[in-house]
Amino acid sequence: MGVVVAPIVDGKLDVWKAWIAELNGPRVQELKEFNQRYGLTRHAAWLAETPMGPIVVAMHEGPGGDEFMAKIGSSDNDFDKVFVAKVKEIHGLDVTQPPPGPMPVNYLDARA
Repeated sequence: MGVVVAPIVDGKLDVWKAWIAELNGPRVQELKEFNQRYGLTRHAAWLAETPMGPIVVAMHEGPGGDEFMAKIGSSDNDFDKVFVAKVKEIHGLDVTQPPPGPMPVNYLDARA
């Protein structure tokens, strides 16, 4: 499973909400195919309103979840290219490049 916590660029909250409406509506089949391409069984996003501004918490669950973000940046698929462009526009994250700084370190993983 992969988790991404990404702030929304100032002024882009309505763009994010419109994009999510597309993914839940007219582009839902494309999103399902996208998830299948990357081995995702669940792709969820939560909006957190914080004192520092809106933040999206996205979860990518399934066999491809850990590698998902690293793989989408090099795709030639049209839907994937739009996805990558929206991530950059809304969150300022360029997934075609390695992330800046060290990768997160897991400090707690309690299970039943």
